[in-house]
Amino acid sequence: MQGSCMEAIPNFSLEKLDYCTFRSAPFLIAQSPLLKSRISVIVPVRNEAATLWKTLMALAQQVNFRGEPVPLSHYEVIVFANNCTDGSAAVVRQFARQHPDFQLHLIEQTLGAEEAHIGRVRQILMNEAYHRRRWLGQPGGIIASTDGDSEVDRQWIAAMLYEFERGADAVGGRTVTQRAERNALDAQTRATYLRFVGYRYLIKQLEDYLDPDPFDCPPRHYQFFGANFAVTQEMYAQVGGLPPVRTGEDVALHRALSALGAKVRHSCLMRVTTSARQQGRASLGLADRLAQFQHLGQQQQAFLVEPGAAIEAKLRARRELRSYWRRYSTGQPMPTLAPQQLANLATRLAVPLTLLQQGVEQSSSWIELHQRIDQCQQATGLWQRQWGSVAIDTAVADLRLRLYRLRHQCPPAEGHS
Repeated sequence: MQGSCMEAIPNFSLEKLDYCTFRSAPFLIAQSPLLKSRISVIVPVRNEAATLWKTLMALAQQVNFRGEPVPLSHYEVIVFANNCTDGSAAVVRQFARQHPDFQLHLIEQTLGAEEAHIGRVRQILMNEAYHRRRWLGQPGGIIASTDGDSEVDRQWIAAMLYEFERGADAVGGRTVTQRAERNALDAQTRATYLRFVGYRYLIKQLEDYLDPDPFDCPPRHYQFFGANFAVTQEMYAQVGGLPPVRTGEDVALHRALSALGAKVRHSCLMRVTTSARQQGRASLGLADRLAQFQHLGQQQQAFLVEPGAAIEAKLRARRELRSYWRRYSTGQPMPTLAPQQLANLATRLAVPLTLLQQGVEQSSSWIELHQRIDQCQQATGLWQRQWGSVAIDTAVADLRLRLYRLRHQCPPAEGHS
C-alpha cells in the first residue's frame, strides 16, 4: 500500500494526541494493550487478501539475534482494513483464530472519499497506536509501520529495538522488492529500477565523505518508507504526529522529524520485502515509479537525474554553510569575510542572497535551513537550469568515479558535533 520560496517548514498540530483530549478520545480498539507490550505495529490494508496471510505470519514469527522467539506479549499488530472489497478482513479474523496468543487487532471501516487515502489511513492507525502506548504510561514505547503487501524480516523487531537502544528517535529500515516479482518485470524496467536504487545509495556514500551525519553513520541507506519505519511515542508527539497529506506521508514524516532535530537512523539491519507490482494502492509510491520506468523504456527514453557534479557541488557547499550557520546561531564572532562567504555560498547553491541570509537568520535548526534551500531551489529552478539532467546510467558511472577518487584521497569526513 503503499510568497517566499524560503517559507518556514509547517508545524503539524497534534491536538488529537495531547493529554487533555487523549482521555476523552474514542478508542478504535476496545481491548487494552498488554502491560509487557512495548511496540504497536500498524498495517494499513486495502484489498490485500492475497498477500496478507504472509504479512501476518512474518510478524508472528519474530526471533531475536540468537534465534529465540520474541515473546508475543512484547508487541501487538493493528490492521486497518480500509474500504476493502475483498476478503482482507476475513483473512485477519481467520489468522487471529489460528494464532490466539498473537496480539492482533482489526479495525474495519469504509471511509468517505475525503479520507480514503493512505495518508489519512496511516495517520489514523499511528494515532491509535500512540493512544495505546500512552495508555500504558510507560516511556520508550514504539510505533512501527509496515504494509499489507510486505513481509518483515524474522529479526525485524530485534533490529528495531537494537537501533532504538543505541539512541535513535526514529528508524527507517531497508526495503527490498520481492525477487520473483522483480524478475518478472521487463528487462528495461528492471535495469532502470536497479540503477535508481544504486544511484540513491551512491549519493548517501558521497554524503559520508563530504557532509556526514553525526548520528546516522555508515553503513546506511536512503529509505524511510511506509512499509518499514518506526518512531518512539515521545518523538511522534513532539513532531506533531503524521503530517496531513494524501500521499507521501512517510517522506513528510521524515522531513518533519529531521527539521525537529530527531536522531533518525537508516538501518540496514531492519529489513522488509515488499511487492514490485506496477498497479499500486497509493499514488506516488513504488508502483508508480516502476510504471514510469516501464513507460520510459517503451518510449526508448532514458530516466534523467541530477548529475554527479551537481550532487558533489551541493554537498561541499552544504557542509560549508552548516559551519557558517553554526557560528551564527551560537553567537560566535563572525569573520570579516563572512558576508563575502555567504554571497559565495548563495551563488554556489543558486539561491538569492537575500533569501539565504533570511534563512540563516530565521531557521531554528540546520535541517530547517537545509530544507528552506531545497524548497527555494525547486521553486526558482535556478539550480536545475545551472546543472541540467543526465541519463541515470551516466550519473551512476560518474558517482562511482567520484567516490573512487575520494576513497583514494582521504577517509570519510568526521561527523558534525
